[in-house]
Amino acid sequence: MDQSRRPALSLALAGFSLLLAILFGPSTSHAASRIKDIADFEGVRANQLVGYGLVVGLHGTGDDIKKKVVFTRESLIGMLERLGVNTRSKDLATKDVAAVMVTATLPAFARQGTEIDVTVSALGDATSLEGGTLLVTPLLGADGEVYAVAQGQVTLGGFSAAGDAESVTRGVPTSGRIAEGGIVEREIPFEFRSLERIRISLRNPDLTTASRVAVAINDGLGQSLASVDDPRTITLNVKASGEDPASLLTKIEQLPIEPDQLARVVIDETTGVIVIGENVRINKVAVAQGNLTIRITETPQVSQPNPFSNTGVTVVVPRTTVEVEEDKDRHLAVLNSGVTLEQLVTGLNTLGVSPRDMISILQTIKTAGALQADIVVQ
Repeated sequence: MDQSRRPALSLALAGFSLLLAILFGPSTSHAASRIKDIADFEGVRANQLVGYGLVVGLHGTGDDIKKKVVFTRESLIGMLERLGVNTRSKDLATKDVAAVMVTATLPAFARQGTEIDVTVSALGDATSLEGGTLLVTPLLGADGEVYAVAQGQVTLGGFSAAGDAESVTRGVPTSGRIAEGGIVEREIPFEFRSLERIRISLRNPDLTTASRVAVAINDGLGQSLASVDDPRTITLNVKASGEDPASLLTKIEQLPIEPDQLARVVIDETTGVIVIGENVRINKVAVAQGNLTIRITETPQVSQPNPFSNTGVTVVVPRTTVEVEEDKDRHLAVLNSGVTLEQLVTGLNTLGVSPRDMISILQTIKTAGALQADIVVQ
């Protein structure tokens, strides 16, 4: 072979080997997340707003202001008087008005004139807000100040229809939304550019994850700017970086990090949902599951005298049947020490248990000290 062609051939073979390693090499079991997806930055937050208002234009589905809902009547009278209409001496019996609570979320750094979505929910005995229009409603913050004003046509996600003998309801007709129905009137003062230190708050507090975030920031920026305060908080020294906060956070939020996961089992007893974390382990334990059912049935019978009898009376004779059923095909299953999540689920499924029974089994294993994880019951 020509000696001049050997380096090119070796280079081609090396490139092909690298391509095979990338395509068919071992894959990592843990996926990295960006810091912006697992943490919040100080000052970048929303605020809750709430207000009380009136929805008009309903087709007889509003509050009963004549007999039941007094606050809707007083609110309607007050609104009409502010518009120059005297209604004190008249009998108001309309069913086309409903009192509502209006809620909204004020986004971070929202400026005057920004339009936000609002949610409208009936407060009285209105049966539907379909076709209604919300009148001008101030939206207050936690400090009692007005930050936005809402008004507009209410859009529902459900409906209600009724006749003399049957009614149909789908969704919740007493709650709706107004897209871009609120206008921001007051800004929340916050000098973001003047911050010398910014705290990064983890959404799932963990000391290992916090340490990894601090190391990733310091390595990514080439400076020792981040330090761990507690399992939730990492403090970033903006002043020492020589950059403005916006530029610095733009670099930090894209850094990849592998969050550490706690060994935890979450149980929702209402729905029977069980979520088992990847790091859950158990020691060697034997599990048996069986059901004992006792069914008692009462079937009273009526005993009557013979026809034309003068001494006999009609009496009720009790008849009770007791049945006992016990599962006999349930056996002990041995779960070895250090089994993984997949092995644990497979072992419990082998027993043929339902999610409800699985909840009891997991709680019992935890009580026995064999389940190395926290159980959170919702």
